[in-house]
Amino acid sequence: MSSINSVKEGDLVEVKTSKSELSGMIISSPNPKIISLKLDSGYNVGIPKNGIKKIKKISSKKHKIDPPRLKMKKSKLPQISIITTGGTITSRVDYRTGAVYALSKPEELLASIPEVSDIANLRILNPFSMMSEDMGVKEWQTLAQETAKELNKKEVKGVIITHGTDTLHFTAAILSFMLKDLNKPIALVGGQRSSDRGSFDGAQNLICATHYCLSDIAEVAIVMHGSTEDYYCIANLGTKVRKFHTSRRDAFRPINILPIAKIWPNGKIKVNSKKYRKRSKGKVVADTKFESKVALLKFAPNMDPSVIDFYIKSGYKGIILEGTGLGHVAVQSKKSWLPAIKKAINKGIFVGMTSQCEYGRVDPYVYTNMRLLMGAGVTYLEDILPETAYVKLGWVLGQTKKLDKVKELMLENIAGEINKRIPSKAFLY
Repeated sequence: MSSINSVKEGDLVEVKTSKSELSGMIISSPNPKIISLKLDSGYNVGIPKNGIKKIKKISSKKHKIDPPRLKMKKSKLPQISIITTGGTITSRVDYRTGAVYALSKPEELLASIPEVSDIANLRILNPFSMMSEDMGVKEWQTLAQETAKELNKKEVKGVIITHGTDTLHFTAAILSFMLKDLNKPIALVGGQRSSDRGSFDGAQNLICATHYCLSDIAEVAIVMHGSTEDYYCIANLGTKVRKFHTSRRDAFRPINILPIAKIWPNGKIKVNSKKYRKRSKGKVVADTKFESKVALLKFAPNMDPSVIDFYIKSGYKGIILEGTGLGHVAVQSKKSWLPAIKKAINKGIFVGMTSQCEYGRVDPYVYTNMRLLMGAGVTYLEDILPETAYVKLGWVLGQTKKLDKVKELMLENIAGEINKRIPSKAFLY
């Protein structure tokens, strides 16, 4: 039997506690009172040292990281630019510690997914690396500018953006507005499973994204698994997609429309609609003006409307409400939101209404309460998704502060965010 003090990072051990027996590799622990193990399944587990009855070292083999091997560029292959921002997809397991670390060099990415090098020559840029929830306007503007620069290069056929999945749909939506006169495909990709697991999905997502960028579809799209198996990916329009699951590989689903296309790893593409922007020879313009003082506010029963007063006092220029059903908030109760909403609108703040429902559109004409809200100046935003409405409003307010013009632009279908007709097949696709 080994003592706790005699084992170290990288050792393969068997651990017995009063409740279980586990085996795995010791990895670095953020808490000195806990031993962290990487199990054979790929998961990490923490075990309090004072709860260990027995620990046995199996081996202390030194694990090496294989140096990445960069494939030579093939002159006949088309060129695609990849902009990496971080996230699970651009990570690799370090077998010395069992932890996952971010790839920092182009050849590391190519080494982890070598199949892509047989489809296209890749130019890799890394303007920043961060968790997706830490991104904001500055990063969106940088991405728009870098993407436009790459798309305007004659030799570049398309751009792939690797990104954390949690806010992937926000970035896809804002790029759809910031990049005007889009001329080539843009694919945003991420990974739901880390690269140290057998179910890692990032490789197939990136392969399918590469095929998408060689297609004739000049749209901003999220390209991710279309099913839990490794059969195909789906390309979803950047303004009509949402993350539906915390961990499933097919978490990203289209809302109120069908996917633009199905894409197989072998390069087969099945386009679902002819209504898409096609590749052209024009020049992309990055229009990155953005008003940061916009809010996305979700209504809930019994919620105090004074939350709107906070945004009024803080100088906000716009509020997107996530109402219930067809676009409701409390109107005829003791906690009516109507007075606060009227106050905001009278102060020159744009107030737009979306729905908490995943599918369908808002409609102010069905119920009295919604007619009162519309009469107060609330703009009902058709079937625009709340997240899309939020970033669109920031972009629109970057163009103009005139409320009449803001309302006009919010109701204009700029990047496929509004559907006049919702196909029945789109529900629960």
